[in-house]
Formats: sequence, structure tokens, C-alpha cells
Amino acid sequence: MSSPGGPATMMVLHWSSRSPFVRKVMVAAHETGQAGRIRTERVVVSARTTNAAVMRDNPLGKIPTLRLPDGTVLYDSAVICEYLDSLHDGPKLFPPAGTARWTALRRHALGNGLLDNLVLWRGAREWPHRVADLEAALEAKTKAALDAMEAEAEALAADPFSIGQIAIGVALAYLDFRFAALEWRAGRPALAAWHEAFSARPSVQATAFLDVT
Repeated sequence: MSSPGGPATMMVLHWSSRSPFVRKVMVAAHETGQAGRIRTERVVVSARTTNAAVMRDNPLGKIPTLRLPDGTVLYDSAVICEYLDSLHDGPKLFPPAGTARWTALRRHALGNGLLDNLVLWRGAREWPHRVADLEAALEAKTKAALDAMEAEAEALAADPFSIGQIAIGVALAYLDFRFAALEWRAGRPALAAWHEAFSARPSVQATAFLDVT
């Protein structure tokens, strides 16, 4: 997914095709017209290991991490998305002050929080000793988040596209990618219809998950 351009104008993104938080950034980059200014560098990060190249830019060793042409480094995904949103004059993914902004940020928190739960849940499944109460709690929280999204699906479709829709849409896509057995669409027809429309956006089509190292 590398893009052409000179080093003086290109931003560098520590990137993985498997990371939902990276995908949020890339969807935002396409939506704001900044994807052509980003050069992606594929990296592997893990809670159990360190990646020296990533940690030179981000001491937390996490992705996404964005290095600007002047050497400034930004992280995490919400910060990077808002930065990209500041670089264009079109409709904003982060609305200005007011009700629309708080709605977008709340929806972002819902989608991002679901992703946090899913990443933890997937990791817990790989632990040598399974923790049944943790996994049960994460499953219950996932279902509650999905039910809240179903209740809000009509408004998601009606409101201007924002960082809230990006976070929720990417979280649902991550469920398809890593938790297909949950069948999250069952009993949630409005959310399923909204996500079908979300998935058709060029920015989403251009940033599909790939399970490659």
C-alpha cells in the first residue's frame, strides 16, 4: 500500500493489514484525501515482544504510529485520525464544537471500546490457561455494544459520515475478520444493512483486512 512521493512531503505510517486501529487510520486517510501522502511500513507488534523500529518512534511499541515529514511522531489512532482531518477543507470527520461533535466522539468511543474488547478477547483465547469469567464478560460486553449499535443504526445512516461511523464500521469488519462464528448480524437487521452500505465506500474497499505478516 505504499504511495509515491518525495521524502520531504511523505508521512510514514507503521502499519499492519491485520490491525483494526491501523485500518481506522487508513479509512480516515482515504476519506480526507491524505492516503497519497502516506508511505506505509509493514511491521509486526505484539504485547509479548518488542519491536525496536516501532519503539524508536513510539515508546509504547504500538501501531498505528505516524511520523510526519518534520520528524514529529503521532499516536494513537484517534490522534492520527484527527490530525489527518485537520489537513483538508472538506466535511470534517471530527465535527466542530456542538452536539454533532459529542455524538461523533461517543460513537467513536463505542466502536473503539468494542475493538479494545475484541483484541483482548482474541488474545485471551491464546493464553495457555483460559480464563472463563474474563471471556464470558467480554462476550457479554460485545453483545451489549452490538445491541446499542443496532438501536442507533438508523441514525448512523442518516447523520453525516464521521469518525464515529468509521470506528463502528471497522469494529464490525473486525468481527467478520476474527470472530465470524459470533454471527453478529443475527437479530440486528438495521445494523447489518448499515454496515453493508459502509462496506461499499471506496475508503473501506481500499483498506480490507488481510491476514498476512
